[in-house]
Amino acid sequence: MAVIGGDGIGPEVTQIALDVVAAAGVSLDTTPYDLGADRYRRTGDVLSDSDVAELRRADAILLGAVGPPVGDASIPIGTLERGLLLRLRFELDLFANVRPFRAVPGSIGEGADFVVVRENTEGAYAGEGGLLRKGTRHEIATQGSVNTRMGVERCVRFGFDLARQRGTTLTLVHKSNVLTYSGDLWRRTFGDVAAEYPDIPTDYQHVDAACIYMVERPGGYGVIVTDNLFGDILTDLAGAVCGGIGFAASANLHPGQTSLFEPVHGAAHDIAGKGIANPLAAITSAAMMLEHLGEPDAAARIHKAVSDFVDHNSQSAPLSTAEVGKAIAERL
Repeated sequence: MAVIGGDGIGPEVTQIALDVVAAAGVSLDTTPYDLGADRYRRTGDVLSDSDVAELRRADAILLGAVGPPVGDASIPIGTLERGLLLRLRFELDLFANVRPFRAVPGSIGEGADFVVVRENTEGAYAGEGGLLRKGTRHEIATQGSVNTRMGVERCVRFGFDLARQRGTTLTLVHKSNVLTYSGDLWRRTFGDVAAEYPDIPTDYQHVDAACIYMVERPGGYGVIVTDNLFGDILTDLAGAVCGGIGFAASANLHPGQTSLFEPVHGAAHDIAGKGIANPLAAITSAAMMLEHLGEPDAAARIHKAVSDFVDHNSQSAPLSTAEVGKAIAERL
């Protein structure tokens, strides 16, 4: 497998996650990759074609975080996100971004346990658009949302399979009353696929309403399926509602192929090197990676160890990054 520690707290939490995987009894053949802000400053290169070719041969990729410090003018805004994260999602066709949320005791979402499936290769992040008359008072910017029947259907079907596996409702979130073309495609596709899953209860919510319900009654969700942009926004909200973004893990999946696993949080340069970063999102991401690699027992034990730790320590004094990793490892 490939390991991209990345920037800021990324290398710290990634190492803790690997230590926990080892404690769970799984031996990984890892190859580190120097990708992120430091490499870009040295070489002007974000992700080369040869890097992509090598990463494509890995069974899985574990990534910490990428991004420059806030206000760092040496790296144009979005360079690393588009050039590394989005490129890998598109190049490897990682169409399902799976983000589980189990609310921390004492959080406003206490009792919630749901998963968001975000379409990961289309929508507003596909890069369709452009600028005309840039730098003038008549400048025009367009940014399109690209949605294909194939792309929507495979994501929706993934959501139905996951809802069946979890025994929960599947909720489609979009904005079909205003986005009448893309929203129509999503709703029609969702309805067509739903006919093949008569055992799965379904629901639809406009994204603005979903933001309200996620705060007021997050326990009402089982699995949510949504498009790229709405999924990005909703999962940050879900992280805040369920105890903090430091608990939010994710998997960028193409079942049966090379997939990428990463915590939802960013590089957090302001706390890098202080030993206070929360490694639980990285640990949970690593557990999701083990599921992908065919190690479900080890993954289940890590998930349980994390849940037990959170349930018994959410109100206690903060622990260091290393102490959290040690506590999880001891439970294994």
